[in-house]
Amino acid sequence: MLEVFETGARYQMYHALALLFVAWLAERATGSAVHVAGWAFVAGTVLFSGSLYLMALTGKTWLGAITPLGGVAFLVGWVAVVMAVRG
Repeated sequence: MLEVFETGARYQMYHALALLFVAWLAERATGSAVHVAGWAFVAGTVLFSGSLYLMALTGKTWLGAITPLGGVAFLVGWVAVVMAVRG
């Protein structure tokens, strides 16, 4: 379960950096894509990392079913970042 916890922490760290980039981008880009990216990264962090943290701490493996939803939110966030950068 320590490896599961570490995976959650790693993805949270990467996407915290992505959120900093999105904040920087929000001052330079127009449109809603940058806002979608920010919220998708927040949702992804809560769902992906949060479910892994809870699973590691409680041992309830059914929480792993929530994790892919967070992964999808991360993917939506990255697509939105690309759209925001491309204008």
